[in-house]
Amino acid sequence: MPFQSNSAYLEHADYTWSSDSIRLINTPALNIRQSFLYVQETGYFKTSPPYYTERANLNSFLMFYTLSGKGLLKYHDHTYHLLPRTAALINCADHHYYECLSGQDWEFLWLHFYGPNAHGYYEEFEKNGFHILHDLDHFRFEGTMRRILALTQKKDSNSEIIVSSLITSLITDLLIANNDEGNALAFMPDYLKVTLKQIENRYVEELALEDLAAHANISKFHLAREFKRYIGTTLNEYITLTRLNHAKELLKYTDLSIEEICLRSGFHYTSHFITTFKKHEKKTPLQYRKEWSL
Repeated sequence: MPFQSNSAYLEHADYTWSSDSIRLINTPALNIRQSFLYVQETGYFKTSPPYYTERANLNSFLMFYTLSGKGLLKYHDHTYHLLPRTAALINCADHHYYECLSGQDWEFLWLHFYGPNAHGYYEEFEKNGFHILHDLDHFRFEGTMRRILALTQKKDSNSEIIVSSLITSLITDLLIANNDEGNALAFMPDYLKVTLKQIENRYVEELALEDLAAHANISKFHLAREFKRYIGTTLNEYITLTRLNHAKELLKYTDLSIEEICLRSGFHYTSHFITTFKKHEKKTPLQYRKEWSL
């Protein structure tokens, strides 16, 4: 029967794993839950057919790292093979299914985690599309997951904070790997380097997409698409951020008026400058200057 999404927790499973498999459940202190990424469950499984798990509507994120054998993951209407030295990160609120393929064992490390910033990290991870990640540093990634497992098994007064930093490290590795695989970032094209240099040198001027594209000798549609792909933000937003960086420098290190800083930073109307500054910094330019003058 096809899965029908609703708010009720769903889990079906067959727990066919070896006697030396490890499964640890963790209940962190309240201050850890409120401020840090934390382990909910973690473990090492050596599974055999018909091992599987089907789940949805769980407030958790799940990381796999395959050591040997082969698993199969169904997620977001696609099927993926989980091969040795590959990692996956999924949102357990979404329907997912994974199993050990017939004819072989599937051995893997796994980590269920959550925390205040977990959703933000995952949204960043999925920004370029979901991928199974292949080109990770094997010793670093496996070693970090095993250290999390050991610290969860034998806690001390600092283990929860250390584990939080290790989870962040793993996610950082996944983000970098996913950006590289999703964008094939072997290098930044020369036309983007030219465009970035143009923005840095001419941020005070009116900068139109058409002019920047013409200077780089490509179409404006290609420039807009590839700029977002490689830089991670739109061209217009990048120009705004560049202007704000220069405005902040002038606010901190000069006594120039707000009107003069506005013009020298590429903003042509003081009201627009103040509104844009407040949107990004959550304070006015004068408030920012006062903070940094203390």
